[in-house]
Amino acid sequence: MRKSVALIVAAGLLAALAGCSSSSDSAAGCTPAATAGPASNLISATADPKNAAGTFGTLPTMTVGTPLDTDTTQATTLIKGSGPALTAGGVVSLDFVLTDAQTGTVISQTNFDGKSYLISPVSSTGLPGLEKALSCATEGSRIAIAISPADGLGANDQAGIAATDSLAMIVDVRSAIPARANGSIQPAQAGFPSVALGPDGRPGITIPSGTVPTDAKTAVLKKGNGATIADGDGVWVQYTAVSWTKKSVTDSTWANGAPVQVVASADASSAGASPQVPDLIGQTVGSQYISIVPSTTTGSSSSDPTVYVVDVLGVTPVVSTSN
Repeated sequence: MRKSVALIVAAGLLAALAGCSSSSDSAAGCTPAATAGPASNLISATADPKNAAGTFGTLPTMTVGTPLDTDTTQATTLIKGSGPALTAGGVVSLDFVLTDAQTGTVISQTNFDGKSYLISPVSSTGLPGLEKALSCATEGSRIAIAISPADGLGANDQAGIAATDSLAMIVDVRSAIPARANGSIQPAQAGFPSVALGPDGRPGITIPSGTVPTDAKTAVLKKGNGATIADGDGVWVQYTAVSWTKKSVTDSTWANGAPVQVVASADASSAGASPQVPDLIGQTVGSQYISIVPSTTTGSSSSDPTVYVVDVLGVTPVVSTSN
């Protein structure tokens, strides 16, 4: 399938300066999907052979030993960041320069201005070679990537890219948002369904028998130490929603494979607050909480009482999707 040359930018995931994220994950024990090799070692961020890395956060003067060919995607860490490690189910914000490794022509790039950059779930950047290179990368890292044709953009006449062209890329990992909440476990509160977490953090919710709740209420299951969510924040979350009466899952980001960004709002019906996640305002990044939303009636229709378990993963500016 032909991929859009503007995949990373036109995926709509360019946003202004990021807010805060929270993760205690590290790269220890992580096996990267792409490692350094002769091709990625030919990519540098400056023209100075004594300083191939350049400075994190500044626009690199990308130097590539063109024409560069590689049958495998390779990734060389030019600067090793000390922040949390990216996880396969998490979210990354980054700056990048992407070139055709055959010609050195710049295909796409961010501004490296601290104001706009790519924000995307790690698993869906649209560029398989980038996703391989990001595995196990840590926040604050600068990575040189040689992308094989099989992991690249495919043929694109508009950009002058042949199906056999390798790509070269330099990426600055600005923030790593985890796939699950990492706060401190809190004592269980009475009157709520029980929650059991799978190995990946996915919650299983057991609805008790008995009276259907008529009052809204919320309890914190894990308490994070990150920033407090305010009205209008663009919050990355994982959540599962379960119908109280049907005792079945009605929606889940875990089933869909990646966190989503929602707009925190006291008005659940406000524009942009879709998918709707209740009770975000006042929660802290790194927390997991459970909310009971009772049945509501609009006209002749009524909603089911619903239980939400929400992981609050990080805050970035609101991402707008462009076509």
